[in-house]
Amino acid sequence: MSYATMMVHVDAEHDSEQRVQLALGLAERFEATLIGIAGLALRPAFASSGIVIYAEPTERELQYMRVRLEEMGRKFCGQGQCLKQVEWRSAPELPNELVARQARAADLVIVGPRHPASAHLRRSDLIDPGVILLQAGRPVLVVPDIVTPHAFQRVMVAWKDTRECRRAVRDALPFLHQAKEVLLLGIGEGDAQPEAKKHLADVGRYLARHRVSVAAEVARSARRTVATELLNFARDEQADLIVAGGYGHSRLGEWMFGGVTHELLAPGHVCCLLSH
Repeated sequence: MSYATMMVHVDAEHDSEQRVQLALGLAERFEATLIGIAGLALRPAFASSGIVIYAEPTERELQYMRVRLEEMGRKFCGQGQCLKQVEWRSAPELPNELVARQARAADLVIVGPRHPASAHLRRSDLIDPGVILLQAGRPVLVVPDIVTPHAFQRVMVAWKDTRECRRAVRDALPFLHQAKEVLLLGIGEGDAQPEAKKHLADVGRYLARHRVSVAAEVARSARRTVATELLNFARDEQADLIVAGGYGHSRLGEWMFGGVTHELLAPGHVCCLLSH
C-alpha cells in the first residue's frame, strides 16, 4: 500500500510554510501527486442562536480573494516542481467545507492543528481538523505549527479496540511499512490488562502479515488521563508520529470530541494520523 495522492491545506492568512515543506517531502518520498488547497472567506461565518450565518462578500472583496489565492497557487506549484505531479485548488469559501469536499481526490489529507479561532469560525482562513476528520472520509495527518520535515521513522500506534482505531492502523500502513520502529501502546483499566495484551498481540500479528515489524507491545493502566499517558509515552520514546482513531460526533452544530482526540487535534509537538 502507498499514498498515490496527498492533499495539504495551505492557510491564506497564517504561516503554514513548515506544513507545506513537510507535505512536499512526503509526496516526494511516496512518489505521490500533491494537491495544495486553500479557501478564503473575507466575511467569515458566525454563529447566532446555534445557526451559522454567512455574509456575502462584495465584488471588491471577491477580487482580492481571487488574486490572493492565485498568488498562493503559483508559489505552491513552483515549490512542487520536483514532484511527480503537483496541483492547486482554491475557492473563495470557508476552507472546512472546501477541503472536506475536495478530499475525494486524495488518499491522505494534511492539515494544521485545531486552534480556538478555527473552532469558533472567527478566522476565515483557518481550518478545523476535527471537521475534516469527521466529514472527509479520509485519514487526516495533523501537523503542528512548528515542525521540521519528518521521516516518521519511529511511529507509535495508540491502540483502542474500536472501529476508528482499526481503520487508522490500516490507513497508516504506508507509514508503518517505512518506519524503522513501530510501537504499540494500549492503555486501559487495571482489570482489563490481560485482555488488552491479547488485543495488542492480535494487532502485532496483523501488522506482521503486512510486513511491518513491531518493536514493542506495551499495555499499561492509566495513572493520569489517557491523553496524558499517550503523549508522555510518545515523548519518552521520541516517537515522531502517533497513529490513533478519531472519536467525535456533532451536537447542536458543534463538533464534540473525547479527551484523547481533543488533545491530538490541539497544537502540540508531534504529528498525528487520525481516522474516523
